[in-house]
Amino acid sequence: MKPLKIVFIFLLSISTLMSCTSDNSDDPEIEVLNPLEVYEELNISYGNENGQVFDLYLPANRTSATKTVILVHGGGWTSGDKVDMSPYAAYIKDQMPGYAVVNMNYRLADNDNPPYPMQINDITSVVNYLETNENFYTISDDIGFVGVSAGAHLSLLWSYAFDTDNQVDMVCSVVGPTNFTDPAYLNNTDPLLQDIIDAFGVDPSIPFLEEASPYHRVTASAPPTILFYGGQDPLIPTSQGTAMRDKLEELNVTHEFTLYPTEGHVWFGLNLLDTTLKLKAFIETHL
Repeated sequence: MKPLKIVFIFLLSISTLMSCTSDNSDDPEIEVLNPLEVYEELNISYGNENGQVFDLYLPANRTSATKTVILVHGGGWTSGDKVDMSPYAAYIKDQMPGYAVVNMNYRLADNDNPPYPMQINDITSVVNYLETNENFYTISDDIGFVGVSAGAHLSLLWSYAFDTDNQVDMVCSVVGPTNFTDPAYLNNTDPLLQDIIDAFGVDPSIPFLEEASPYHRVTASAPPTILFYGGQDPLIPTSQGTAMRDKLEELNVTHEFTLYPTEGHVWFGLNLLDTTLKLKAFIETHL
């Protein structure tokens, strides 16, 4: 009887162990990606519509302190794609390999779907997705933003007015609109500039334009901000950058500002090298 009893106990132990193992494999809190290995996944869905996807790049040897840079593309809120930010993603992966990178798409605006607050809501959804899955990915909930043009506007606006949990450690604007009530916009006679305002034409009232303007939403608790603008930009008046700089200075918010007097909406060569080096130093200092 004693040998049979031992066999029974052994079989019972194996059964219990297998049951526990099976339960754990179905528990998303138990399953995690290997943090020692690089992980990349494209077109992760964070919503029900086609535009609501992002690419994720996770570095090797990450920990619960690994922070994430979120890239937000431009395109006048009505066009553009995350592929436009691929050079930024590649640069961060190569030059700052300790950071996770998210390169996001958002729903594009049209006559029936204005950009605000739709695209701000999409950023919120991405941030919430990352926070929900931070244990699975082995990352922290600390984030930074790098946005270009319309994406820079969205990055600033979300960081200043919608970061209710104070997760944003830094934000970068490359030629981003900051103030839709700027006389350079409201009193313009340039159809290209007017297109910027028309994108928010669902309610062109001053209160609405202020609500959608980072300049009017920034507070003294805003995260460190780095700004880059071109002095010959046909879409973004220089005052969009200098006024934002002055407001940050007034509020005593940590910031850096660079104006390239001869550049337009994009630039290359030595000035682009200057931008990337300054951005790298700013990310490494504040994120």
